[in-house]
Amino acid sequence: MLSAKNLFQEILDDDESFRLFCSIAASGESQGGWENGRIAALVPASQRALAPKIARHGADEDKHGRIFNALLRKRGLTAVPVPDETDYTMLLEKHGIGLAHEQLGREERLTERDIITYLAHSRVTEQRASEQMQLLRKYFADHPDLGRAVRMISNDEDNHLAYCHEELLRFAAAGHGRTIQHILRECALAEIRVYRDVSLAVMDHMGRVLGWSRAKAALLAAGIHAVHAYERLYGWRRMVSLAPPERRDALGGPAVPAPEFA
Repeated sequence: MLSAKNLFQEILDDDESFRLFCSIAASGESQGGWENGRIAALVPASQRALAPKIARHGADEDKHGRIFNALLRKRGLTAVPVPDETDYTMLLEKHGIGLAHEQLGREERLTERDIITYLAHSRVTEQRASEQMQLLRKYFADHPDLGRAVRMISNDEDNHLAYCHEELLRFAAAGHGRTIQHILRECALAEIRVYRDVSLAVMDHMGRVLGWSRAKAALLAAGIHAVHAYERLYGWRRMVSLAPPERRDALGGPAVPAPEFA
């Protein structure tokens, strides 16, 4: 039976597909860590109070990258180069979403509009990350090797999403509501296209590694296109709504250290 759980289990059981999965995940998280670190260093004077939370966000993302690399080492594996077509973070940047690496590499202070752009971009991408980790947590929270990692990363992603809601609502109350909604909608519509393309690319690579039949590959591709069709028509709206989160000041403390993997 072709199900999300069986698909994930197949990927996790094979060393080469697991290696690719963790390499893609570690690369994306490490990029996120660098981006947040640079944003924290460049926040405008008017938003200096946000810097510790942005830095905490970056520390969490960097920690996630280390966790995925530790999972590889535990199985005696090393990371592989990430194919360009599976690089979610860089493909979003190519679509003009978020703050460009070139801008973050300079020593110029960001503007308040830049911080709103960063938060709106994060609100959209953290929605995706939270949902993906909730799915993994549903199936693998008690897994002997992955359980601790999945639970920790899932909790962190939920914290990140709560933080984005809280800070964007603060900016909205200060009169930036229309700007926020415009950026959120633009980000969400671009993200669902990039997510579709990256999902197709990842499944193509996994299919070749795992020797999937043409019928199985076609069925998975059809499922990805169906999800995209739903998101393009309606599902993107869940990425642009804002509501006071249950978790308040979710990034107000120090980052939780990564667990040790024997």
